[in-house]
Amino acid sequence: MKKLTIEPAEPPAASEPCNGDLSAQFHRALSVLAGKWKGDILWQLVDRKRRFGELRQSIPGVTQHMLTTQLRDLEANGLVKRTVYPEVPPRVEYEMTPSARALKPVFDELYRWAQEHGFPTSVQGAAGKGGQPKPQSSEGEPEDQPLKADRRSQAR
Repeated sequence: MKKLTIEPAEPPAASEPCNGDLSAQFHRALSVLAGKWKGDILWQLVDRKRRFGELRQSIPGVTQHMLTTQLRDLEANGLVKRTVYPEVPPRVEYEMTPSARALKPVFDELYRWAQEHGFPTSVQGAAGKGGQPKPQSSEGEPEDQPLKADRRSQAR
């Protein structure tokens, strides 16, 4: 049987010069930043240090495991600094390194580009496929969900 998977190319090491090959440099930069949550994590750290719980709460949909994995990868690539304080319970803070701070103009430009080209930048954009949040009833429940009493009467 023929192997159908494509093996990823090994990115050049961070200290290894690309011999003027701009494509390889671009590939290296993208491989460091690629990941579903890395952009969100870096965006949250642009303004200040944050603790793990703060990051998790500020990035909807990220799991604890995935946040840990992405933070470790960013730390290994020198974009995030992790500081552990010798307290009980231990306190851990994450912050951008100077090399990651140099990406702030890139983030600002991406934000401007998204606004200019109509990409949602509010909670509405994250609400779902339609881009609109579900309508709320006066009690705060989505209108398209029947009440529990209605479900019982429908089952009879």
